[in-house]
Amino acid sequence: MKHRILTLTCACMALNAPAQTELIKFGDFENWITRHVKESALMGGQTKTLYEVGPTATVDGAKPFFNQGGSPWANSNVYAKVCGIVKTNCSVFPDTHGAGKCVKLTSRIEKCKAIGIVNITVLAAGSIYLGTMIEPITGTSNPMGKINVGIPFTKRPKALQLDYKVYLPDEPNRIKETGFGKRKTVAGKDMCEIVCLLQKRWEDENHQIHAQRVGTMRLRLDKTTDGWVEKKQFPIHYGDITKEVWYEDYMGLVVGERAYYAINSQGENVKIIEEGWAKADESPTHLILKFDSSYGGAYVGTPGNTLWIDNVGFAY
Repeated sequence: MKHRILTLTCACMALNAPAQTELIKFGDFENWITRHVKESALMGGQTKTLYEVGPTATVDGAKPFFNQGGSPWANSNVYAKVCGIVKTNCSVFPDTHGAGKCVKLTSRIEKCKAIGIVNITVLAAGSIYLGTMIEPITGTSNPMGKINVGIPFTKRPKALQLDYKVYLPDEPNRIKETGFGKRKTVAGKDMCEIVCLLQKRWEDENHQIHAQRVGTMRLRLDKTTDGWVEKKQFPIHYGDITKEVWYEDYMGLVVGERAYYAINSQGENVKIIEEGWAKADESPTHLILKFDSSYGGAYVGTPGNTLWIDNVGFAY
């Protein structure tokens, strides 16, 4: 990895194996729900396949999907209905890992063309996270506002543990393809990203959700791996990490346009106002865990960027 990534990696060297590891539910990615969605006739009328992590099942029809069987996982595979036109996107797939299955995330170009009505081309990154997707998607604006990120969680793990594999095309820059205007070049090599944040959240009298950052593990992967990296442990750092020598700006509080959203007590998906760092001995109320094939935000990335993930859990 490049120097700045190496700096973080040095701080996140594999720990001596703690006494206990605990897999996140469905974090072995052995079970998948297969969705069959027929796109509108204007889009060709084909039936497309989407995949969700959960108990093995098949779901037919263009209808909103809700997490099933207690699965905490959602992803960027979506059913959209824009201007009355049914369209899908699939950038997350089941794949093989040894004798079992894993999850494959890939960045790709997605086109939505219907003559005289809509003509949109976007860069769609593969993303899987703990939370829920709010379907149907009705437009390309404010993509983070369409997902409910995070789950209740009160433990204090020492490290995130997983198996992973990375493939990055040899491209020095990225592209930005939003569906509006011309494609733009974005300086800098694309990277895959792993985000693990522990938060202490509360809701105010106006039903806005606030949070303090309890624990942080955020890593960008900028190099193709030589096959699978197995049982890798990345330490979670508690409290204010801004004075650490390995700290990078992207590990800081998530604010502004990149803020995450969560559903409040009124059933509204509102921005999480992450407003400070909790004390190092604080206990969290929620966990954000997210894996992305591209790191630059919505509609930015490199087609072909691919991240495989398996056996996701925590070390205590």
